[in-house]
Amino acid sequence: MSSLTSTSHLQLAAFALGTIGWILCTISMGLVEWRVWHVDNTTIISSGIAWVGIWKVCFISYLHVSSGYKEQFCHKFSGYDSFIPHEIYVAQGLLLIAMVMGLLGLTATVFALRNIYMGISRKTLITHFFLLGGFFYIFAGLCVLVPVSWNFYSIAQNQSIAFPPSYYMPSSPTAQEVGAAIPIGIIAVILLLLSGTFSLSYRFPITTNTDMKS
Repeated sequence: MSSLTSTSHLQLAAFALGTIGWILCTISMGLVEWRVWHVDNTTIISSGIAWVGIWKVCFISYLHVSSGYKEQFCHKFSGYDSFIPHEIYVAQGLLLIAMVMGLLGLTATVFALRNIYMGISRKTLITHFFLLGGFFYIFAGLCVLVPVSWNFYSIAQNQSIAFPPSYYMPSSPTAQEVGAAIPIGIIAVILLLLSGTFSLSYRFPITTNTDMKS
């Protein structure tokens, strides 16, 4: 058992990094701060700032609110909204896939580590679970990388979104910048890819103090 556990330190780190990466992926998906829009018309968008996420758009308004109070208004996107750019639709789908893949990667890693730390020396089983977990982690990382990169490019190009009048949003901002969700997503990508690399690097020891089973 000691021989087995001494060869799995990187994989234990992979589990820790994968867990943090998966949590950050979930946080990034839930945040509305993907794009920060700066607008000139502050009649409704009182702060002059609106947040465009992958599920909804939000802004602060003092309109129809008692003096001294503010309220955040949000409009959720619908699957039938034709004005939503492709990178937002892609982000919705790929981040959901990344969540599932990351969870599967964590599950596979837990099973492999469980066998190691319980002294169950089944080479094929342990190796296959680590390989499976590694592929899940890397696939999850790539699923996060695509929407994060695509949306970052759209922000850098100051691309517009043709919001309908009911959203009270201009079609183009005076300027836009990266919101908190994108750097969080980038960190998630790095951690998931590292986790996958560590999992795939596992090598079962040739000699062990316990009986090896295939």
